[in-house]
Amino acid sequence: MNHEQTLRHLRRANAVAQRAASLGRHPFGALLVAPDGETVLAEQGNIDTVHHAEATLARTASLNYSRDYLWDCTLVTTFEPCAMCTATAYWANIGHIVYGASEEALLELTGNSDENPTLSLPCRQVLAAGQKPITVEGPFAALIAELVEPHRGFWHSPTP
Repeated sequence: MNHEQTLRHLRRANAVAQRAASLGRHPFGALLVAPDGETVLAEQGNIDTVHHAEATLARTASLNYSRDYLWDCTLVTTFEPCAMCTATAYWANIGHIVYGASEEALLELTGNSDENPTLSLPCRQVLAAGQKPITVEGPFAALIAELVEPHRGFWHSPTP
């Protein structure tokens, strides 16, 4: 994908995140983009604490597309995928990951929320333990303000 396509897809993933939030779900969104860098094959919002947008999308994609085809596809997500989502994309054989905002930015938003106990394990570190050269792009500083907006006021730390 070129830079313009990447930014457009990240914004579309953010619209998916906003839709998830409007349904009372965690405000995360993900897309699966075809090898042409233009066609969106699937989109997924977060479902709950265990069924993240990225992992759910990767599982569904693995049932609908060949491993060879997925290797040339891109998982586009609003925030850096967690260890579970990164590993699911790895096992689904999705060859490229693009994320908008970092795990650190997410932790600043969620704090110690029971709804999202953020792991401090960057996706690049998870992938470095694997045997596939999956490419990762992100974060995209120009979009961080847009991507964090659906999270403002969503996460609440428990009262001590």
